[in-house]
Amino acid sequence: MVTIATWNVENLFRAGVVGGPQTVETYERKLAALAATIDQIAPDVLALQEIGDPAALDDLVARLAPPPGGSWAVVLSAFPDERGIRVAVLSGLPVRASGDVVDLAARLRPVQEDDRGPGATRMGRGALRVQIGAEDQPFHILTCHLKSKLLSYPDGRFAPRNEDERARYAAYALYRRAAEATTVRTEANAVLEGDGQRRRLVVLGDLNDTEQAATTQTLLGPGGSEIGTAGFDVPDQGDAWRLWNLAGLIPEERRYSRVYRGRRELIDHALISHALLGDVAGADSLVEGLPSVTDDPRARRAATGSDHAPVVVQLQDRYPSDPGQGSRP
Repeated sequence: MVTIATWNVENLFRAGVVGGPQTVETYERKLAALAATIDQIAPDVLALQEIGDPAALDDLVARLAPPPGGSWAVVLSAFPDERGIRVAVLSGLPVRASGDVVDLAARLRPVQEDDRGPGATRMGRGALRVQIGAEDQPFHILTCHLKSKLLSYPDGRFAPRNEDERARYAAYALYRRAAEATTVRTEANAVLEGDGQRRRLVVLGDLNDTEQAATTQTLLGPGGSEIGTAGFDVPDQGDAWRLWNLAGLIPEERRYSRVYRGRRELIDHALISHALLGDVAGADSLVEGLPSVTDDPRARRAATGSDHAPVVVQLQDRYPSDPGQGSRP
């Protein structure tokens, strides 16, 4: 069995850094809590979001139980956002290659992100593409952290001056999230190359919206055949490019990864290509103890856990070369 997970660990900075814990004691308690959860999952591959200073990731990795291979390979994005948070991948399987995904997809025009400026031409936080596993049958991991639904305003504000400003900045956030989703989907196309029946791709990350949101749906590729629909068992030409969101396999009572003002939302997702569809043994979200959050992330500086739940996928460790054997279960 191969276990793959994604987790937004919420502002992983060392103590005293802006956005991080205010005391060393709080920081150490957070590291211990994160490490205990990761060791419970025992992932072979773990995508992480909201990694702050690289030293904090080093501190976390040092507290983890070693993978079966003996040590963790760490791939960290070189492109954090203005807060200093970025994505990373930990792998207990051999890492064959990796690269950053930063520039917005070709033909997208600069995206307006505030009341000023000419517009963004890059993702707010770079995505990562990592190739792992056996050389002859690799996994391709693509992880991202799309623009947040929690709005921020000039001068570090988390509340608008008026409702016109709120509406504008909600639009700016949506523009960016849509452009970033398009960029990740374009990168997925480059991995699949029209051969999704053979190429093993897993897209992981904090998409900052639910499975039915337009930005999340953009990542699926050709329409139809979603898990739980009548077309799921019917192969078609879209299988060469399509990605399947595994949200529908998470037990309904745990089908969420964040609680916002008491409302449960699944905004952290795992999507796979056709080549892996027959190997899925299960998916889950570890929601126990998940807190409810508001629009002001500063209220969580004393938190010793994350405001997101890890989403975990288990794959059977068998990878046939015959694409017919990799069909739907």
